[in-house]
Amino acid sequence: MPKGISPKREREYTELERKFEQEGRYKGREEEVAARIVNKQRRESGETKGQQRGKRTGHAH
Repeated sequence: MPKGISPKREREYTELERKFEQEGRYKGREEEVAARIVNKQRRESGETKGQQRGKRTGHAH
């Protein structure tokens, strides 16, 4: 997980990874998928630096 992540997101990551291992989902990729999910949640809630990539208007300049 990236530096500066909140304890809440760290818990979510750990719980997702454990859940995927128990269910046998994403074999060998549990860490990657859990990190992608948590990073997406962080990006959508504005917790990351830089531009938020959420919804785009589609207007060209």
